[in-house]
Amino acid sequence: MENLERRKQNKKNQKHPLRRMEDRENKISEDFNRIFEDQIEGRNAVIELLESGKDINKIYITKGELKGSIKKIIAKAKENKIIIVEKDKKQMDIISQSQNHQGVIAIVPPYQYVEVEDILNVAKEKNEDPFILILDGIEDTHNLGAIIRTAETSGVHGIIIPKRRAAQVNSTVSKVASGALEYMKIARVNNINDTISKLKENGIWIYGTAIDAPEIYFNQNMTGPIALVIGNEGKGISELVKKNCDFLVKIPMKGHVTSLNASVSTGIILYEILKQKMKKEK
Repeated sequence: MENLERRKQNKKNQKHPLRRMEDRENKISEDFNRIFEDQIEGRNAVIELLESGKDINKIYITKGELKGSIKKIIAKAKENKIIIVEKDKKQMDIISQSQNHQGVIAIVPPYQYVEVEDILNVAKEKNEDPFILILDGIEDTHNLGAIIRTAETSGVHGIIIPKRRAAQVNSTVSKVASGALEYMKIARVNNINDTISKLKENGIWIYGTAIDAPEIYFNQNMTGPIALVIGNEGKGISELVKKNCDFLVKIPMKGHVTSLNASVSTGIILYEILKQKMKKEK
């Protein structure tokens, strides 16, 4: 009787094969997350990464995926003496953080943030007025990635983000940025307001965005050394940051919807700044 009860208990404790497989897959995923602190996924993003010359630990590709741009990735990786590892599709799906890896995942060292001074030095080296973007609490990684891409194409020298309560650079950000991350300097700071004060000491004018601002963005002179502050997707910029801005501008709204996606708002104003700077240079 005792042996029978013991067998029943052992059988009860045994996991179903599908559950064991699920546990094994979860462990693989956890191991990768623990060993590798960041990864870049998607063909275009990995191509941009390879062309930037930045460090890559290794590149995973889906077994049998040797067509199209994958050939270019493999050739460039071999040229740079980067390890290429083939995995079957199921393993790639486990490793992937975005589930949209397009058959290629690059494992890279953690993203290297810079100091605010490094951003100012970029402007100095280019003999240009500083053009800086400050993100006050952007929480969505897709928004952050889209903003980085727009900032890079509009000539921003660097982006400043807070260390807490905000999205940080990860594989999703990199994929959405579609390669722009490799050319954009990003500084993480403890306190946005302290950073704004330091920028002011360097002769930089601070422009904030607010729905209740007195001035429409295209009526405001935004040439010269400038830092643009974009606020949280829902709450906008904080009250203290708003008070520390030299100027506040708004985007006019004529429809029933009274707000725009943070990355869209950023793009609208960044390109107005770029337009004004280009006109001044003529």
